[in-house]
Order: sequence, then structure tokens, then C-alpha cells
Amino acid sequence: MTIIYQYRVATTSLGGFLKLLRAWRGSVYKLLYKELCIFLVCYASLSLLYRLALTPWQRSIFESIVLELHAVSSSIPLSFVLGFYVTVIVQRWWQQFSNVPWPDRTLFITCTYLHGSDDRARIMRRSVARLVGFITKEEAVLYEDTHCQYLKFWVPIMWANNILVTARKENRIQSDFGLRMIIQQLADFRDKCSLCFVYDWITVPLVYTQVVTFAVYSYFAVCLVGHQYLDPTKGYEGFEKDFYVPGFTILLFLFYMGWLKVAEQMINPFGEDDDDYDINWLLDRHTAVAFALVDQCYGHHPALIKDAFWNDVAPDVPYTESSFNSIRPNFLGSTFN
Repeated sequence: MTIIYQYRVATTSLGGFLKLLRAWRGSVYKLLYKELCIFLVCYASLSLLYRLALTPWQRSIFESIVLELHAVSSSIPLSFVLGFYVTVIVQRWWQQFSNVPWPDRTLFITCTYLHGSDDRARIMRRSVARLVGFITKEEAVLYEDTHCQYLKFWVPIMWANNILVTARKENRIQSDFGLRMIIQQLADFRDKCSLCFVYDWITVPLVYTQVVTFAVYSYFAVCLVGHQYLDPTKGYEGFEKDFYVPGFTILLFLFYMGWLKVAEQMINPFGEDDDDYDINWLLDRHTAVAFALVDQCYGHHPALIKDAFWNDVAPDVPYTESSFNSIRPNFLGSTFN
């Protein structure tokens, strides 16, 4: 499941987001530490080679290559290409979650129109609730016996549809309008299942992913040489000082490679990455809620009583002590006075 941190930034505070940098799960450090270690080892190896192993003639050739690649590295439009790609991936990631079907609405309507407290009516409601999530071993055999060379996720939904038609024939659903209302919710449920399949089938074009990946890795291959520090005594412009740790290059690596890793993690949200969907939790939640809706909640409600504001024309809602200070004057428009 995605890493939840909203409670840590519920109220703006000094350095509120900076506190989040200490987190490990789902962090940029967890995503990048292996790649960063490889990059730093390669960078240090080239630096040591330049400083300790090359002859003066070889050093001059190396320096000319560094100068050329240093100039080239600033001309690669990496932020534009990578930023647009990550935006597309994040949008798809959220849209896929928005289209993961939830059974609540279907079962609200089912309980409204499919009546009866006997065992048969209860079985019908529970069967509809179960078929939008699970099937039994016997039903699995029937599922496999349905001959279709394409994905058959719609078969259990069709079974639920047939159960509702039977309930209408038995007058447990007392009107065609009620039947239509429930069937419409099942159809919407089926449509969302279909959209999840389509998102899995039609992904971001491979060529786009390849271009972005090639651009990022090529950029840091260039930086590996082009961001080396040269001998300051030779007076190269931009290389007047010598450092052993490429601090700014490390920041660039965290920014750009972090972007790419975000896209890699979110492009398929049905895996086991930190920010992938917890489908097991969703199934557990939907099952518990579905059976509670059609069984425990069917036909029950609290006793009808007069509320605390029964005799008040314009009741004032009471505040707790902790929320009293949040009361603000009622805004009636800028021209009220």
C-alpha cells in the first residue's frame, strides 16, 4: 500500500516536509541507494585514474574529453522529457486506482430493492455480494467450462445478474425499476473491471519508456566524465577549484534518477513496490463490508427518536473545547454592510 504520511503534515509547521526526509520506506534513498553507490564507485575510479595513473599526454586527452562532455551535458533537455513522462505515469497511476471497483454502491442498491428475511432472500443477497469478489471451487469449475478464448472476468458478474433476474421473477424485487437500478450498478462494476484490464493491456508506449530511460542513463554516463574535476593549475574555465566529492552531481542524480525510479515504481501499480496498491487489503475490506451490508445491515436501523434540536428553529451545533477556538465569523458577503 502507498506510504501514508498525511498525519505528519496535517498542520503546516517549520520544516514540516523536512521531517519527512527521515523516512526510509517509500523514500528516494531506498529507491536509489544501489544506483548511487554504483555511480559514485565509477566516478571515484575515473577520478583516481586521472589523478594517479595517466601520463601527462593521456591526462591532456582526458581533460579535452571532460571539457567537451561538460559542455554537452548542459544541452540535454532531460528535465522536459522526464518531467512530462512522469506526469503521464502519475496520472495513469491515480486513474487506475480510481477505477478499481468497490462493491458498496451495488450492494446499497441491492439491499434497497431485493427484499426478504428468509434464507433464500438472504442467500441471494449474499451471493451477489460474494460474486463481485470471490467464487467457490464449484463455481470455479463452471467458470472454466465457459468457453471463451478471451478474459472472462465478466462471468461471475453475469451470474449475479441472473440471480437478480430470478429474484424479480419470484417478486423479491418488486418492480422492474428496482431490477434496472441494481443491474445498472453491476454494469458499472463490470465497466470498471474492464478499465483495469485495459490499463494493464494498453500501457505507455514502450518506445517512450525506452527514450526516457536512454536519456537519463546517457546523461549520467556523460556526467560521469564531464563532471570530473580537473587540475586547477591549468586554468580551464569552470575548473578553477578542485574537489573530491561531486556534491552538485550527486544532487542531480537524486533528482533525475529519482524521477525515473518513481515512474518505474508507479507504471505498474499491481506489484509489490512500496507505493503499489494493496490489493489484499482491498479484497479483505470489500469482503467484510459487502457481507455486513447485505446481512447485518439489511432491514435494520436505530430507533426513530426526537433529536436534540427538535424544538430549535435554527440550532447551534455544540463545539468541543479543543475545536471552540476554530470558530470563525459567518461570512455574509463583502457588500452585506
